[in-house]
Amino acid sequence: MTSISGTQTISRAVGALRLVAARHGKAVRLADIAEALALPRPTVHRLLQALVEEGLLARDRSSRRYVLGSFSLELGLVSARSLTMHQQCRPALQQLAERTGDTSFLFVRSANDSVCIDRVQGTFPIQTPSVPLGARHPLGITAGGLALFAALDDADAEQVLADIDPLLHAYGRMTGDELLRLRRLARTTGHALIGNRAVPGVTGVGLPIFAPTGSAVAAVAVASTSERMTAARVSEILPDLRAAAEAITRLA
Repeated sequence: MTSISGTQTISRAVGALRLVAARHGKAVRLADIAEALALPRPTVHRLLQALVEEGLLARDRSSRRYVLGSFSLELGLVSARSLTMHQQCRPALQQLAERTGDTSFLFVRSANDSVCIDRVQGTFPIQTPSVPLGARHPLGITAGGLALFAALDDADAEQVLADIDPLLHAYGRMTGDELLRLRRLARTTGHALIGNRAVPGVTGVGLPIFAPTGSAVAAVAVASTSERMTAARVSEILPDLRAAAEAITRLA
C-alpha cells in the first residue's frame, strides 16, 4: 500500500466512523454510508468489514446496519481519562470507595480483555494488593471483566471464550466451564462476583455500564479481601455499587 492510498483509506474509514457516530446510536445502512462517501458499495463494504473486525464498528445481525463498535466506545472512555468524562466519573468512584471503605475500579473492554482505567483506594484500615491501574486481563477474570463478559450475548461470549480459553489456567486454575458458570450466575443475580483469580485472596463484585446503543462498554467494581467480602457484605454494598454504575452510565 502506498502512502497516498494508505492515507486515503484512513480518511475514508474516519469518514465512515463520523457518519455512524453522528447518528447517536441509530444504526446506519451500508447504502447510506456509500452515498455519503461517494464510493461504490463493494468498496464501502470492504471498508466497513475491516472496521467491524477491528471493533470500531459493529453490524446488527438482523438489520445488517452499522453502529459504533466496542473499541470505538473504549477509545472514547480511555481518552476521557484526561478530559471531561474522566473528571466526571472520578467523583462516582470516590463516593463508592468512601461509602464502602473498599477500593473501587473502572474497567473498559479491549478486544477480549478488560483494562483497569481508574481506581480509588478505599478507607478500610486493611487494604490488599489489587488490580493495578492499566492492568489487562482476559474478560471474566476480574469483577469488572466478568460483568462485561456476562453482558455479552451468547454468541459473542462463546467466541470470546474460545479465544481466551488457553489463557485461563494461569488465573487460579480457571476453566472455561467455571467461567461459564460464573457468567450464568452473574446474569441470574444481576451482578458479577469473583475471587482468587486476578489477585489471590481478593474478591470483587462488579456491574456493567451500558452505552446508549445497549452494549456494555465499561464496568464498575469494588474489591476487598475474600474474608471481608462475604455474601452479607455483597448485599450491603450492592446499592452503592448500583448508584455508581447508574451515575457513570448517564455519562457514557
